[in-house]
Amino acid sequence: MNEDLVAGVTSTLVPGIRRLIAPNAGMMTGPGTNTYLLGENEIAVIDPGPLIDRHVAQIVADAGAPIKWVLVTHTHPDHSPAATRLAAETGAELLGLAAPPGRHQDSTFAPHRRLADGDRFTTPELELAVLHTPGHASNHLWYLHSRHRWLFTGDHIINGSTVVIDPPDGSMCDYLESLRRLKNESFTTIAPGHGAPIDAPYAAIDWLIAHRLEREAKVMERLREHPDTTLAELVTKVYDEVDPSLHGVAQRSLFAHLLKLETDGRAARSGDRWRPDAGAS
Repeated sequence: MNEDLVAGVTSTLVPGIRRLIAPNAGMMTGPGTNTYLLGENEIAVIDPGPLIDRHVAQIVADAGAPIKWVLVTHTHPDHSPAATRLAAETGAELLGLAAPPGRHQDSTFAPHRRLADGDRFTTPELELAVLHTPGHASNHLWYLHSRHRWLFTGDHIINGSTVVIDPPDGSMCDYLESLRRLKNESFTTIAPGHGAPIDAPYAAIDWLIAHRLEREAKVMERLREHPDTTLAELVTKVYDEVDPSLHGVAQRSLFAHLLKLETDGRAARSGDRWRPDAGAS
């Protein structure tokens, strides 16, 4: 689905699903965080985004009906901080999972109702199936719209880029497992946390899995060529096609790859240095 992505414009994507892009465009957020408004007579909001006053005000103004529920996919600072303010102004119920400890988490988000894998969120107008999908974040949730078969993927799958997997809360093992799990689900469109809807969802998932495994293979290849190397040294060799200004961010995902390889028994570390495990093929 090709379209212009403009912050501050509420667009109807299909009947009963609208999107408002937050004004927080940047290197990590693309055009901005997608806030979704579901329903016509009573509104459920997914990911109200960062706490930007004019964005919160526009959600309320453009809803066109009472906002009854606010759901978040995860508690990174570009997705959930506005939730508490929005609920306070509208009386909405907050749903999701509380923030885990650590950096880059919105500790202000305290759900009124905790959601779990397999839950069903229902209103008179819609039903969402809840899937717990750790990887990008340990408390990450997806929401599958039962009628339209749209899958709201937060930051696990976005359009136009891959996402950073940042240990210890992020896990490459969990991320790949969550992607593989999707092969058993039925949906037609991915509604990502950033970027336009994805109309070929299974091809996108296959590409993401293949891309991560190709990167993993490159990590192993470079480890064999440069054993006993640090993260800072290895990132320049594994992400040699990436602008050096982004190596600091890439290093976080590299660490996630190495931790997965360590779990798989294919890499080992001593202090801050990594090497292929002696028994790795």
